[in-house]
Amino acid sequence: MSIFRSIVFSAVLSGLIGGAAVTVLQYFSTVPLILKAETYEHQAPEAGVKPTGESTKGHAPHNHASHEHEATAWKPAEGLQRNGLTAAANILTAIGFSLLLAGFYAMRGGVDRHEALLWGLSGFVVFTAAPGLGLPPELPGAPVAALGARQLWWTMTALATALGMGLIFLHRAVWATVLGFCLVVSPHLVGAPQHAGAHSDVPDALSHQFVVSVTITSLLFWALLGCLTGVFFHRFSARSSGASS
Repeated sequence: MSIFRSIVFSAVLSGLIGGAAVTVLQYFSTVPLILKAETYEHQAPEAGVKPTGESTKGHAPHNHASHEHEATAWKPAEGLQRNGLTAAANILTAIGFSLLLAGFYAMRGGVDRHEALLWGLSGFVVFTAAPGLGLPPELPGAPVAALGARQLWWTMTALATALGMGLIFLHRAVWATVLGFCLVVSPHLVGAPQHAGAHSDVPDALSHQFVVSVTITSLLFWALLGCLTGVFFHRFSARSSGASS
């Protein structure tokens, strides 16, 4: 019970700090790029509208109900509401990832700061770097494949990468290294689902800058989360051990 309490407490504190930190980083790095891309996304439909009578010839009657439904669809207001929901999502995500890290730390009987950093960087590889090779972060308005296919490939890539890295670094046998390498590269040999033949009004330079910003932000987030979880787990574990003795 004391180990479970140490895992939960360390995950909550690490998630709060890590989620708040990544929210601040996103506010200055990725959020301005998203807002800029949204202007291209909104301009694209307007550019294709022809306000002449000939534009409706041979077409079905205009469906005003669908536009009314889209207009009334809820979305967070700019400013405090949007930033607040982003921060809440980041904190909850960070707590979830920190629970995984703390669970691994408990299975290994605790880790030092150096090993905690390595575990955090491993999380970056599993959840950001490896899936990002096939499905890089996309700005609003960019053409993407079907959501279900992308989610399936992302999940399988993360699982294969995690299992492969576990075999490579946690086992010292040749067969484990070979099998782990095959698992890591297999999703990329299959290839991620792509949307072919679609045009995007978002400039390539803006998309490239967004990919770089997201990758750097995620790297800092995982490094911080790994270290924070290791420090808090060590403190709570030591305190629980001292109280039980």
